Amino acid sequence: MLKSRSTAMFALFAATLATPALAQEKKVDPPKLQGHKEALIAEADAAWPKPPVEEQAVVSKGNVTVKGVAIAYSATAGTLTIRDDDGKPTASVFYTAYTKDGGGKRPVSFLFNGGPGSASLWLHMGSFGPVRVQTTSPDYVAPGAGALAPNPYSLLDKTDLVFIDAIGAGWSRPLGDKSGKDFWGVDQDADAFARAIMRYVTKNNRWGSPKILFGESYGTLRSGAVSALLEQRGMSLNGVVLLSTILNYGVRQPGYDQNYMVLLPGYAATAWYHQRLPNRPADLKAFLAEVRQWVSGPYAAALAKGSALPTDEAQAIARQMAAYTGLSEAFILRANLRIDLPHFQTELLRDQRVATGRLDSRYRLNVADANADAPDDDPASTAITGAYVSAFMDYAAKTLNYRTELPYKVSARDGSFDWDWRHRAPGARGAQLAPNTAVDLAYAMRTNPYLKVLFLNGYYDMATPFYGAEFDANHMLLPEPLRKNVSFTYYESGHMIYLNPQALAQLHDDLARWYDEVAR
Repeated sequence: MLKSRSTAMFALFAATLATPALAQEKKVDPPKLQGHKEALIAEADAAWPKPPVEEQAVVSKGNVTVKGVAIAYSATAGTLTIRDDDGKPTASVFYTAYTKDGGGKRPVSFLFNGGPGSASLWLHMGSFGPVRVQTTSPDYVAPGAGALAPNPYSLLDKTDLVFIDAIGAGWSRPLGDKSGKDFWGVDQDADAFARAIMRYVTKNNRWGSPKILFGESYGTLRSGAVSALLEQRGMSLNGVVLLSTILNYGVRQPGYDQNYMVLLPGYAATAWYHQRLPNRPADLKAFLAEVRQWVSGPYAAALAKGSALPTDEAQAIARQMAAYTGLSEAFILRANLRIDLPHFQTELLRDQRVATGRLDSRYRLNVADANADAPDDDPASTAITGAYVSAFMDYAAKTLNYRTELPYKVSARDGSFDWDWRHRAPGARGAQLAPNTAVDLAYAMRTNPYLKVLFLNGYYDMATPFYGAEFDANHMLLPEPLRKNVSFTYYESGHMIYLNPQALAQLHDDLARWYDEVAR
């Protein structure tokens, strides 16, 4: 195959070079040569693997025991072809679905990671599927140690599960004349996911089933937009689960103080964990409740004054910040009371020549330069990537029996990746330059008063801090009767809460109770 491909490409190249000379001599492009060129182009083009236009589905069988009950299930690895409003195929979307055998019209949940541009192998291989990579956090997974094993915390006892890869990631690819840029944007991505979900529901006769979106990280922002699109297109959801939430990117723009406020309770949790507080409280939850109250009061008032803040007030704020974060007053004052995340990561344990993680601040990274003002990498990410990718590739080939010549892409991010951050919320007159899909989610909840939303938060998640999720939820400005449809749970873990087996057990039980309420 390689030899014939090379021969075809060389012949095409030679024919291309020869054509101008021949055309100039005869004044016309000979029909035979033109036809030969087209054939060579077609042959060379056919040599490369392409996503399937026709939908694929490979079904295998399995069993998993959850809470002492054996569950027989069917695993389907395949593709969904999404189409535009005229029926033209635009993309092939890879998914893996787990459905309980004989389950009837039980709930079906659509799960996806974020990025943007990430494949969904993290949720697939780590959280609620019937198998998961064995991890203990906050530790690096040694090569060969993160083997797959049956998952006793699978959510198959409560819902069928459909894991979806973003277009350009995993085995999801554009079709025809479409390219990645047609899908790489807030609204473009949300539209593609909404179409993929509706296609799955239609293809598998699941319109009568309770339906739940389950997004992680940027996938939570996607969930806000998709929930509104589905509602507008006639598919009302029963629930939305937001794991490690970022709905509002507007507050992260330079010059805004809100992000410093959002980060500070997470700094306090991190300092508490690493025992850097001068008077460390025994109760983390009570301590963070105190920090939240101070952040929304004195700290918010101080930041609002900007450079007009009197020196004595700034010193008092710095003193309290030092007590909460483990940083020195001098360091805090030099930063004008506004501590960027990379500075906190490198400063907290600088005397140990260690930086803390971003996705999970319990992780430590040995730094090459103890004077650095930002970590070289994120130890919470590098600790698991190799184990997850190798486990999925082995599982897809040997258990799911899915075969394709396409390369599996952990992320769509490459040289051509350029995300379009513009977003038009429901009812908006123009596009936001920094998206806030809490507006979309609030629209969906006001339209469908039965829609319930669950926020899952890790105390040590510095990528999408828990206090930010609380801020976003409080600023959805829902009427009082709808606020009861919003709930929060918290875990002593990081961004990928499920890496911690103890937290995963708690996650399952919290979600099981929520599903019982949402799907009844």
